[in-house]
Amino acid sequence: MAHALRQFSDMALPLVKSLPECADFSRTVQPYLPQLYALPAQIFSHLGDANALKEIYLSTNPLISALAFAVGISPIFLIVSEVNKNYSQVDRVWSILPVIYNCHYALWAHLSGVPANKLNHVMAVSTIWGLRLTYNYWRKGGYSVGSEDYRWEKLREYLRPWQMFTFNVAFISLAQSLLLWMITTPTYVLLLASKITGGGMGYFDNFFSRLMLLLVVVEFVADGQQWDFQQAKKEYNKTARPPVKYSREQVDRGFITSGLWAWSRHPNFAAEQAVWVALYQWCCFETNTFMNWTFLGAVSYLVLFQASTWFTESISGKKYPDYKIYQKKVGKFLPKSWDGWDGSGSTGKAPSDPKDMKKTG
Repeated sequence: MAHALRQFSDMALPLVKSLPECADFSRTVQPYLPQLYALPAQIFSHLGDANALKEIYLSTNPLISALAFAVGISPIFLIVSEVNKNYSQVDRVWSILPVIYNCHYALWAHLSGVPANKLNHVMAVSTIWGLRLTYNYWRKGGYSVGSEDYRWEKLREYLRPWQMFTFNVAFISLAQSLLLWMITTPTYVLLLASKITGGGMGYFDNFFSRLMLLLVVVEFVADGQQWDFQQAKKEYNKTARPPVKYSREQVDRGFITSGLWAWSRHPNFAAEQAVWVALYQWCCFETNTFMNWTFLGAVSYLVLFQASTWFTESISGKKYPDYKIYQKKVGKFLPKSWDGWDGSGSTGKAPSDPKDMKKTG
């Protein structure tokens, strides 16, 4: 049985003889795109037959099956968001889908007899990344019934209903789903490379896996610092007494400027982007290529965060009198100086918006 399954999986992967070939789109992706069109009919015709479904799973290129899943769930996001008029449906699974895709590549490799040590490391780091982000989203109330990212609410103020629907179809439900698949495509390249290099972990494998883990730790620390500040601000607004960890001037300012936030206006965003850039660089080093097609995922992620951060800061600039000073003193993602910012030059003026309880990062 195992031999038969491996025969099916051999049909799903390209025959690559060198590491650079593992990153060649025309050899490793393009020939398998027709599988995307045939896959739905194959699955529906064998529903209820576990063995047949397993054969379909192993005989389908793992990149294509992941893509099919990403495309298939986008209509669900669209329907649920339009019925509820709540556009945070993809937000709720943002921390889950990349983990699913990377676990999928590792599982496929194990079932197919492909050396999976590198993929196990990617899966482990991805799982830790997902747990951290899921926890942070949960404690901010993201999974509460009816909760929605405040930026979608602001966007509705600028767009007409038909424009918001079009944006939902093209970007919120489809493009974001595809993006979360795209950022994990370097794992597919690592899977192909593992057929050539074997199961060992080389110098670059250890370096990038540890770098990704370190970046997740930075995100965790930044999240914690922001959460502590927001909780302290809430308590201050109730009691009018400055908390122990922060001065009255700091909480009156309305946004965090201490810890990692003294060097970067968005240290969590900076580390978040770097995680997926590191995964992309890992597959480049692994295949001896300066650049390969999977850069589309990393670059698209960077573009999304640039746009999202710009929109977030445009809102923060209107809510907080000192935010423009903060923008001048502290870099958006990377530090402007290694001295950080001590808050000097700010007015300490309380926010003009009494409902100002939302996060700025």
